[in-house]
Amino acid sequence: MTRLITDAEGWGLPTRLLHWSMAGVILFMLGLGFYMSNAPIDIYAQFAWVQLHKSWGFVAFALAVLRIAWRLFEGRSPAPPPGMSRAERALARAGHLSLYALMIAMPVTGWLMASASPLQDAYGIRNMVFGLFELPDPFRPGDQAMADALRRAHFLCALALSAVVAGHAAAALRHHFVLRDNVLRRMLIGR
Repeated sequence: MTRLITDAEGWGLPTRLLHWSMAGVILFMLGLGFYMSNAPIDIYAQFAWVQLHKSWGFVAFALAVLRIAWRLFEGRSPAPPPGMSRAERALARAGHLSLYALMIAMPVTGWLMASASPLQDAYGIRNMVFGLFELPDPFRPGDQAMADALRRAHFLCALALSAVVAGHAAAALRHHFVLRDNVLRRMLIGR
């Protein structure tokens, strides 16, 4: 039977769905961001990619807020596997806190960067989410120095998130293939 709420044995279904949804969106967004930054594409194609990136950034932010709210609502985690040291538990906690912080910082710095861009005001570009609604613009008119600082912050957050995600995945694979405990299974099937 599928559990809905997390307990000492495993993660509940909403937690697992949010985890894997966030994983997919994060990997897609990191890939798209690095592609947009490095691919030799024309300005019109670049505009379309940026609009797509902004929209999925909003989805990433909404999922992160939902995930944090759900985590606070549940208020518990499965028990650590037997034999996990205090240092390993502290490292896992720091990794998870870093993931949560970066899941918020990435879309916020991206939104603020786009909002601060003077090009947005000069060309009448709005921060639209899939063409359905506009995000508020706290910087009218734009400020190039602020946009550049936020671009650097967004890039550094992307590097940090890439590193933390890689470490998180490596730790999960270590638990599954080396330690042969149930850490990864609990996030896959709940037990």
